[in-house]
Parts: sequence; C-alpha cells; structure tokens
Amino acid sequence: MQRWLINFGWQISLLLILASYGSISTTFPVKAAPVTSIMSGQLPHLQKQGTATQLVVEGKPFTILGGELHNSSASSLDYMEPIWPKLTALHLNTVLVTVSWELVEPQEGKFDFSLVDGLIKAARQHNLRLVFLWFGSWKNGVSSYVPGWVKKDVRRFPRVQGKNGSSTEVLTPLNEVSSSVDARAFAALMHHIRAVDERQQTVVMVQVENEVGLLGDPRDHSPAAEAAFSQPVPVELINYLQQHKDSLIPEFKKDWEGAGFKTAGTWSEVFGGAADEAFMAWQYARYIGHVVTAGKAEYPLPMYVNAWLVQHEGEKAGGYPSGGPVSRIMDVWRAATPAIDFFSPDIYLPDFKGVTASYTRSGNPLFIPEAATGPEAAAKVFYAIGQHDAIGFCPFGIDGLSAEHPLANSYNLLSELLPLIAQHQGQDQMIGLLHDKDKTQKVKLAGYNLEVGFDTEGKPEPAGYGLVIATGPDEFLVAGSGISIHFSAFTPGPRNTRILAIDEGRFKDGRWIPGRRMNGDENAGGWRLQLPAGPPSIQRIQLYRHD
Repeated sequence: MQRWLINFGWQISLLLILASYGSISTTFPVKAAPVTSIMSGQLPHLQKQGTATQLVVEGKPFTILGGELHNSSASSLDYMEPIWPKLTALHLNTVLVTVSWELVEPQEGKFDFSLVDGLIKAARQHNLRLVFLWFGSWKNGVSSYVPGWVKKDVRRFPRVQGKNGSSTEVLTPLNEVSSSVDARAFAALMHHIRAVDERQQTVVMVQVENEVGLLGDPRDHSPAAEAAFSQPVPVELINYLQQHKDSLIPEFKKDWEGAGFKTAGTWSEVFGGAADEAFMAWQYARYIGHVVTAGKAEYPLPMYVNAWLVQHEGEKAGGYPSGGPVSRIMDVWRAATPAIDFFSPDIYLPDFKGVTASYTRSGNPLFIPEAATGPEAAAKVFYAIGQHDAIGFCPFGIDGLSAEHPLANSYNLLSELLPLIAQHQGQDQMIGLLHDKDKTQKVKLAGYNLEVGFDTEGKPEPAGYGLVIATGPDEFLVAGSGISIHFSAFTPGPRNTRILAIDEGRFKDGRWIPGRRMNGDENAGGWRLQLPAGPPSIQRIQLYRHD
C-alpha cells in the first residue's frame, strides 16, 4: 500500500508539472503494469563483467541482435503491420524505433502516446524488444522533428546563426527554454513507458537525440554563443582535464597540449584550433544531459547518444557535425554530463576495425545503433561481439531487408551462442575475426597462438569472419564462415600441439548438440580447423600437447 501511495504521488507530481505548461491529453491503450521497485535492480540496466559492460534485461545479460528502422516507418502503425513479420524472419531480437517529439507533443502540454503504445504492443506480439530513439531537438544536426509550435516561435526557441548573422533551422543548444521543453516532453515519455512497460521490459534502452552537432560551420555565432565563447572555459571541464590528464583521448589531449595545457582562459586560449568543436561539444552535452537527467528521473533505463563520424582524415568540424560525440571529443562529453551512459558510432565507413577500436577507449562500451546493411553486416556483427564484447549491433534500414539477407543466418546462429557469449564476455576468453587486406592474421588467446587464414578468393560476400571462445583448457569454440585456424601453444609445457578432436554442431536451449566429427580432409589432415565459406557454422576443437 505504501509503495502504491508513493507511486501515485510521483505520478501526480509529474502531472502537476506538465499541467503548468498547458492542458494534458494522454492515451493508455496498453495495460499499465504494476510498478516494481527501482532499488530491486531488475530494471534494464548496465553491469560490469570483467572488462565488458553488459545490458541486463529481466535479470540476465542481453546482447542486442537488432536493426534500426527507416526514420519514418514507425510513424504509422498501419505501415508497420506488414513489417513486424519481416523483422522476426531476420531473427532479430530487438528493433530500434523512432519516437519523434512532434508526434508526442503536437500541441504544447498535450501529449499523445497512442503511437508509442501501439509499437510496444506490436513488439510484444512478435517477441521483440525495443530501443526507442528520441528524435527531439536534433536529428542529424537539424531540428526537423521538433513540434510545429517550436518551429514557428523563433524568439522563444532561437536558432543557430552564422558569422554574418544569418539564421538557420537548427535550435541553438545555448537556450535553457529549448532544453527545458525538450526535457519536459522526454520526461513525460519516460513516465509513460514506465507506467505501461516496467514489468514486461519491452523497451530496454533509449537513444537521446540523433547524430547531434552543427553542420556547415564549426561553431554557433548567435548572440548567446558569442558571449559564452568569450568567457573562461567552465571550471568543471578544467577540473576533469586535470584529474584525467593521463587517460584522456590522445587526439584531444594533443589539442590541449598544443595550447600549453592551460588550466584557465577562454576557449580559444585553452584549446587553440580545437576551441570551436570543444565549445560546441560542451554546449550540446550540457543540453542533452539536462534531457537525459529529466528522463532518468522518471524511468532510469540505459541512455546513450550516437555520432555521425568524421568521414576522412583531415575533415574539419562542420564537415561532420561539430560538437557531436565523435570519439576524439568524448572527454568533453564525459565532463559535461555523467548522466549519459555511453557514446555510440554510426558506422558506414570501410574501416570497421578502426572505428570500433576508437569507441572502446577509456572504458566506453561498444554499441552500434547504425551500420551499413550490405552483406558485410553479417560478418561485422561477429567481429563486434567477439572482439569488443559489443552490447549490440544494428544495421540501419532493417525494414528494407528480406529474409534471404545473410544477416538472417548470422543472427540465427548467434542467437544460439548468446548465453555462452555472455558467460565469457570481459574475461579475455573471446576474440573476433574479420577479413581485411591481409590474407592471414596472427592472434593470441588462452595460451595459444592462432594463425588465421581467410577463404575469400572467388567467394561471395560475406566471407572470412567469425569469433573464437576459449571454453576450457585446450578447448575452443569457433563460429563463423570462410576461416581456417592453426593452433599452437606458447605457454610452458610440451612443445607440439595437435588436434584431439573437432566436432561440428549447434546449440539448442543452451545445450551443445554435436554433429559431424570433422576429420581427414575437413581438418586438413589434422593440421587446422576449417569453417567453409557460406552460411556461418560452429565447430568445437579440443587440443593436446606432446614432446
């Protein structure tokens, strides 16, 4: 009874806050679930296991095998109706879905969650989880998803300005009114999700805004921005830099060092040529941190921001969204707001290995909310999960793929492996493999050298990928396609390494089901494990040593 009264009082408090901004209209077609205690730890949350960060859903680690819908798909429940079966045919377990501010709050203070409820209901019917993408003040650097009443009121919601005073259609992040109304709407959304979904946990994470940053100019030149840029760098940022000097992202540390490691002064004095981008990163992060904090006060799901990446070496801020959470500027975001759980890359660049490595620095967990949907997606998911303990992988435009896309085979096989993967994350017991320019790669795992060959010659994409898990002493599980591996021990002991047995197989309900014994030609006469090109498969190898 006491918990119900507390929850009731919490709801009334939010309603009173919202009412102060205007009348309220809400819809609750999805039956509200009884509220459970946040302190129970059973809400979706992040936890550390060794060096890995895991998403926990219903008390168990949950790796997202997902996909992001096209931006407008989820704006119509009728449009979505034939899409849900396509998503399940691809063996997804999670869908990334847009929720736009303009549809949630079409009139100021009047909230409509019927679309949100319909999406949650349909996801449950198809046994899918959701990550909601809050398209609030910015999407890809532009304020195109804000409500009409925000768009039309340029005095109350001022815009970014160019050097010549020209106005844009982009909300300036240096406006407390804009951040407050965005935060108010987001808080109302999170309040509603908690009311209807806390027990079922259909919604497991939230992305706040989308690919923020300023395009076309490295910095806002509105009156508020000009005034702030000429002021001293905030002491919070200076303190962070001093406290984390030895662990700063190298590129950003170099910028600070180039200006003399100053601990006081204006943005230009402290950061030199990087001042514009650092300034905008601070402003966007503070704004979005306000939104995230308001949302987490209502329902503290894990929340992240995503980045439009630097497209080529030497590209200047403004060519890509200046101030967005690109990896080189993550330290400014961390200093500005601890409320954001992590930063995520949208990867459409060919250097997948380089990008993923850059986003796992300083303890940032890897989650890929957008990636290219070509055949290579079926390979890259293995690498992201195997090499970087990724929270999840989600190609963009997933509703445009058919069940014949090779991603379906990858997700189907990985879904069998997820319990085993979760068990070994963060323990230095797993690696990812992905073919690049080299025909062979040498890696180390659990006391063994692995010489990896890639069978890609004349093979259709994707080929040459996988992951390897050290499942026990002298035992490894290998999953993937188009790879061969020769194992040799480097720890003290007998010098010769030989294959004891290799079995092909699958997992069913967490139990290993062995298939063929892979001998003779299938293991190159006892020399190496071989996964053929084509749909991914699993083999388990046992080794022994002798003099």
